[in-house]
Amino acid sequence: MSSEAPVGVFDSGVGGLSVLGEIRARLPNESLLYVADSGHVPYGEKSPDYIRARCRQIADFLLERGAKALVVACNTATVAAVAELRERHPGLPIVGMEPAVKPAAAATRSGVVGVLATTGTLKSAKFAALLDRFAGDVRVLTQPCPGLVECVEQGALLAPQARALLESYVRPLLAEGCDTLILGCTHYPFLKPLLRQLVPVEVELIDTGAAVARQLERLLGERDLLAQGPAQPARFWSSSGPAALARVLPVLWGEPAAVAGLGC
Repeated sequence: MSSEAPVGVFDSGVGGLSVLGEIRARLPNESLLYVADSGHVPYGEKSPDYIRARCRQIADFLLERGAKALVVACNTATVAAVAELRERHPGLPIVGMEPAVKPAAAATRSGVVGVLATTGTLKSAKFAALLDRFAGDVRVLTQPCPGLVECVEQGALLAPQARALLESYVRPLLAEGCDTLILGCTHYPFLKPLLRQLVPVEVELIDTGAAVARQLERLLGERDLLAQGPAQPARFWSSSGPAALARVLPVLWGEPAAVAGLGC
């Protein structure tokens, strides 16, 4: 495998672009491939078997295009499928997501942490294990957030609907004394500007995109696969109409780019 081969990143939709941005910032020499499985979004309401099947197909698609590593930029997909992907592709660097329970437990001053996540993530055994391992004496309040993923998919980051939904999800957490919020879905970091309007300034917002980029750097370095560059322009695919992803890329990625259909 060439060190100049690209890194493949995928999510149920556009949320993984928040992770892609962290990878670009930390590893600017890496060429990037991104698949938005927007034709099947949100994963949080799908069965584990359904999600595993989608992840197998997308992983194969990215590997056929020469990916030297995979980043599963979705908490729900990580829970359902990352173990199987690692079994199917031994030796391949594969990085998944997990809610930032450990850093949130360390950061809280009030002892109350709120988790904004999809239903699938909050129901998972992996999330329960994280709570058991890292929460300790911290009180963790979980809040499923139906509708937020769809707002981000549309690029409606400051829309009245997004504000109303987010306010309804955050208000009860603040009322319970929450001073630290885990953004447990890769779509949610794009809502930070809106969240900052809705929560006190002392409430800390924590996501794991930067940690994923650091882990990818570590795994590539261990295998002597860090690219020297220059990076090729990022390439994008979508399983729904490519025009929808192309429309939100300037907002979520910071620049326009061509988008192709996924075909699977």
